[in-house]
Amino acid sequence: MAQQKYGDDFKLGETFTTAGVTVTETHVVSWAGLTGDFYPLHMDEEYAAQTQFGTRLAHGPMIFGLAVGLVALSGFGGDAAIAWLGVDDMRMKAPVKIGDTVRVTVEVKERKPTSNPKKGIQTWRYTVKNQRQEDVLSFDYKMMFHMRGV
Repeated sequence: MAQQKYGDDFKLGETFTTAGVTVTETHVVSWAGLTGDFYPLHMDEEYAAQTQFGTRLAHGPMIFGLAVGLVALSGFGGDAAIAWLGVDDMRMKAPVKIGDTVRVTVEVKERKPTSNPKKGIQTWRYTVKNQRQEDVLSFDYKMMFHMRGV
């Protein structure tokens, strides 16, 4: 199958926004079961009600996972990616509660060539926002891409 999209197709400063997803009880309970993170702020409503948040919160790493999934589902990157190289400057900026809806805005932040002209490295800035347009999570997502090499 022929390559459909390349790193060359993404312009510095270009942005796009994904569809949203509403965080549910099922997300939180499934994440806790998958990871073993049963911290009471996520799982115990009585405990969480006594905190500054007043209710249970979604796990921060789960919001990261949802962000990566929302971008993948958007299809924006197509088949251009070769490999994920890591994440930098990750900051949780606000809590996400059950019932909040999150979506991701992505900006092409950096493009760098490699020694192989058919491969390039890009950094995409992910900003996760809730239904009130408040930033809840941000990070720089680094990937290696197929390049046209011309």
